[in-house]
Amino acid sequence: MELKEIFVERALVELAVVDVVVVVVVVVVVVVVVVVVLIEVVVVVAVVVVVVVVVIEVVVVVAVVVVVVVVVVVVVVAVVIVVVVVVEVLVTVAAIGTS
Repeated sequence: MELKEIFVERALVELAVVDVVVVVVVVVVVVVVVVVVLIEVVVVVAVVVVVVVVVIEVVVVVAVVVVVVVVVVVVVVAVVIVVVVVVEVLVTVAAIGTS
């Protein structure tokens, strides 16, 4: 073989090796990008879950406040009823005592 053919063959082999290396690097970069995108999706889903949990907690707190307000109103109404009954009894006793 001529020296020129040997250099051409060697150059072709070197180009093939470079092509393989470039393909491997591109595949690695694509895999890294896909992994990063998947991690970002997981983070977004986690943030959405946290927001939903916070909204549920706010709803629970509002429900507890409503229950407390209802209980306070019921207690106030019960106290008013007791006061009215006591006043009626006192008025009745006073009316019987004066008659």
